[in-house]
Amino acid sequence: MPFYRLYRMKEHARQQFRWAPHASGATAVKPRDFEEGEEIEASGPYAAWAALKDSPRPLRVGDVLATSDGELCIYKYVGFEEARWVLPEVKSGLETAPVAVGSPLKESSGAVEVG
Repeated sequence: MPFYRLYRMKEHARQQFRWAPHASGATAVKPRDFEEGEEIEASGPYAAWAALKDSPRPLRVGDVLATSDGELCIYKYVGFEEARWVLPEVKSGLETAPVAVGSPLKESSGAVEVG
């Protein structure tokens, strides 16, 4: 039986999520909006929901379940739907470097000429 890692949505993000319009397709989720929780063994997302529904911490709208192979599903009012992590863009530092000016170097017979 598969294991699911539970990611609980932080409260500030949950309020925004609750009032956002429903969109089709995979939901983009940001890791910074979630707290990693416990693991649960279940045959599927709905079995995990059923196992947790009468617990002290049931699944709430916005919570994410992740499989061991990295597939995500988010709990919405309409059930579970596909989700994907949105990672921040990595900056190389070259974005703010000045643009080079001048002519490119030309190479002829082993000597470098500035053109």
